[in-house]
Amino acid sequence: MSTYESTRRAWDEASAKHVREYDEHLAQARAARLLPIEEELLEPLIGGAEVVHPQSGHGIDDHALIRLGARSALGLDYSPTAVGAAQRRADDLAVPCRYMVAELPGTDVPASSADLVYTGKGALIWMADLEAWAAEMHRLLRPGGHLFVYESHPLVPLWSWEADEARVRPDRSYFAAHHVNDTFPARGATEHQRTLAQLVMTVLTAGFELLHLAEHPDPFWMPDEEAPAAAWDGRLPNALSLLARRPGAGTV
Repeated sequence: MSTYESTRRAWDEASAKHVREYDEHLAQARAARLLPIEEELLEPLIGGAEVVHPQSGHGIDDHALIRLGARSALGLDYSPTAVGAAQRRADDLAVPCRYMVAELPGTDVPASSADLVYTGKGALIWMADLEAWAAEMHRLLRPGGHLFVYESHPLVPLWSWEADEARVRPDRSYFAAHHVNDTFPARGATEHQRTLAQLVMTVLTAGFELLHLAEHPDPFWMPDEEAPAAAWDGRLPNALSLLARRPGAGTV
């Protein structure tokens, strides 16, 4: 089995959690909010926006985007299990979100379909070809539209999860192209690793204008079964936020 197929299978199996915990996720969707930094950056842009959310997963962030002012959200995910559960939640709550199974890059979504592309929170590690991904994000956006990424910092794979002291794992390298995921949701799957410079330069090379880039000490996800890691005590980067714009009509 290819690395791609094993990763896809692992993600679809992990997405069964969205079905098993449907009621819990439904309650979360009813009250969903984005992180404060996300709301701060997106609130001036999102009023009436049509949003495309690649790698949408459980889709709970889409409910938060609608609550913040988006007109609609289209979630794309290659897991039929995740897509089915997300669409059921949107229908149950009567929110203007729809979901489709889609490969990235190369979706069937028409060009210039979105005012905002929103993605991240564990999504980019599954993109084998980051340059093709960035080109697809550019294609999906209307001129003047925005790309927003809130993602795990590229240094995160190096941090150990030990509670007593922040340590760099001896089996990981910041400059490695890949590493094996040994945590939920896709234990054993291959993740694609890039440096912060590689991510930024890929976005710029795809034709975007960079408007915002920041690094944050708090991780966006903390597993319930683990004690807080020392790497999360505010001294090390654990997340990043990036806002970029496709130049063209409507650019201000």
